[in-house]
Amino acid sequence: MIIQYGQALSNYLYDVFVAKFDFWLAFGLIAQLFFTARFLVQWIASERAGNSVVPMAFWFCSMGGGLMTLVYGVVKREPVIILGQALATIIYVRNIMLIWKNRGSASKTLDR
Repeated sequence: MIIQYGQALSNYLYDVFVAKFDFWLAFGLIAQLFFTARFLVQWIASERAGNSVVPMAFWFCSMGGGLMTLVYGVVKREPVIILGQALATIIYVRNIMLIWKNRGSASKTLDR
């Protein structure tokens, strides 16, 4: 019985990752890696700062990976991915806008 489950799992994984491998699967995997890289970026920045920080690179990784995943979802016609990434991308863009706005305000304050 365990051997049957192992073979079924092996067949499933082969079907998903090998038999159906194409450009869009590679694109989607790269998108996920790019999106996941944001956690590494945030972790390294926090360790260097000695406390929890969210660097600008985190938001760029979020936006880049999110947009790539959105494209993947549109091409594959996956409504869950499309809705999730479309809404999340708006948040990433808004956070970048707020950071740029606050950096501009901070530099104007320093110039006075």
